Amino acid sequence: MELVRGLHNLRPRHRGCVATIGNFDGVHAGHQAILKRLRTHSERLGLPGCVVIFEPQPREYFSPKSAPPRLTRLRDKLVLLSRQGVERVLCLAFNRRLRELSAEEFVQQVLVDGMGVKHLEVGDDFRFGCDRSGDFAFLLESGKRHGFTVEAANTVADSGERVSSTRLRQVLAEGDFELAERLLGRPFSITGRVMHGQKLGRTLGAPTANVQLKRLHAPLQGVYRVSADVNGATHKAVANIGTRPSVEGDGRPHLEVHLLDFAGDLYGERMTVTFHEKIRDEQRFDSLDSLQQAIQADFATARALWGL
Repeated sequence: MELVRGLHNLRPRHRGCVATIGNFDGVHAGHQAILKRLRTHSERLGLPGCVVIFEPQPREYFSPKSAPPRLTRLRDKLVLLSRQGVERVLCLAFNRRLRELSAEEFVQQVLVDGMGVKHLEVGDDFRFGCDRSGDFAFLLESGKRHGFTVEAANTVADSGERVSSTRLRQVLAEGDFELAERLLGRPFSITGRVMHGQKLGRTLGAPTANVQLKRLHAPLQGVYRVSADVNGATHKAVANIGTRPSVEGDGRPHLEVHLLDFAGDLYGERMTVTFHEKIRDEQRFDSLDSLQQAIQADFATARALWGL
């Protein structure tokens, strides 16, 4: 899969494609249905399929403090799109310049002059352009003028409810990982590199791997039974994800993973953490002794749930 960062990196060879546009956060079953249709039209027209995404995601640009938690950071999103057979991704920087493009300018500069789109798949509620002035009807009319077809992607439902990133966030917040797996088509996981942290866990008898989240907000909060894949091996583990209210921190979410019955150096390694079951909410403790007791209780609970 080819990644093109920004309109300025589009070349004449990139013109002529079948495209879809969106955040594709999570690349869930609804997204996968759109990508399947993209592949169908790509094969029909003999043109590459291209997914247009934005970094940061628009709501992160407009209101970072209240933006919804990321299900997938950019790196993981690209991996998932590649697994769905996407041939090209155009990643546009969502900045003031892009935000101020009118709907007509977006169509002309991005879809027509930049990509040479021949067919476009979008949701019928898709909005774009300055002040979200462009909609599906506008795209249909633009397609007639510029020579590309537009089709509305069908909504994918599960138990009568629309599969969406918003619903997936709600399901994760409720700790329903079985339903989350159904909506995603895979278990929910977070991948990141193990970095040096405060190393407080060592002093509390609970060494943890500090896994990079690289997102403004985390979709989970609390203590969980997890499995950790690192260096080709899968380990039974317990994880805390949150802002660590019992210790002085930076207010950002952190993912800390304790591998049960493991000793070794994981710094710099890439770890995939798969979530299976919630143990408890994150809470504040008045002392390090209370925190240490809670951590050991969490380990004991996780071991029991794992059958260790």
